[in-house]
Amino acid sequence: MNDRVRLPIASGAFYPDQPDQLRALLSSLMGKPVDFRRDPLPSSLGLVVPHAGYVYSGSTAAAGFTAAAQYGRPDVVVILGASHTGVGPWFALSPHSSWATPLGQSPVDLDVIAALCNAGFSREATSFEHEHSIEVQLPFIQTLWGVKTPIVPICVSPAQLSAVQDAARALSKALKDRKALIIASSDFTHYEPDSHARSADAAALEHVVSLDAPRFRQLCTDKHLTICGATAIEILMSIALDSHWMNVRTVQYATSGDVTGDLDAVVGYASVLMTKENYG
Repeated sequence: MNDRVRLPIASGAFYPDQPDQLRALLSSLMGKPVDFRRDPLPSSLGLVVPHAGYVYSGSTAAAGFTAAAQYGRPDVVVILGASHTGVGPWFALSPHSSWATPLGQSPVDLDVIAALCNAGFSREATSFEHEHSIEVQLPFIQTLWGVKTPIVPICVSPAQLSAVQDAARALSKALKDRKALIIASSDFTHYEPDSHARSADAAALEHVVSLDAPRFRQLCTDKHLTICGATAIEILMSIALDSHWMNVRTVQYATSGDVTGDLDAVVGYASVLMTKENYG
């Protein structure tokens, strides 16, 4: 085994492990894929998308990805994943040269990784060993823009807001010559009644859409919100604010109850697109 290739751990569980079945499911979720050979993005943009099993959150993720894809092809896709294990540094860089799914291998942009290392961040393989939040985004990226599109996988754990802002500035600097799609991979409320989840998530999304990271964090703290990728979202919000991506909209919101019919304990899912005004 080549330990420079990060092999899939979520295939067969979160999404199909057979290429034909995976392609068929993605086609059903996204409709006709956007031609990944189309013109490049006019400038960078941001996207919040969920990372649950495709049967639960796939339609919400697909809505976000297809909304972003309408603007063009990114030079690189940064994936800020939520750390569910807490292993490794709070801002962990992938040490791998590529990430594999049943559809192929996506190369890691090693120049961006090196720039972030020079800014004081570190590579840590253990942060990614049992983490699905980054991997589940890859089949969407590979389908829309091809397996040659480079990625920057980053595993994010809770951190002080000052550290979040420092990381956002470092990431923006590392990407200054690229038209990037920056993804914050996060589910929203976990295992609450549907009505409560929708109310709590609506309040959180109000702050996300207004790019108000301090109020978003305060709400998460005061209301004990269970948004697993909150820190990843905060990094994206900080980048969006500094980059003047002021056109922010919730593309789709749903809960697992929409699929299962069980409204007693649901998980909330949202896709949020962040672009400049008059983008594209």
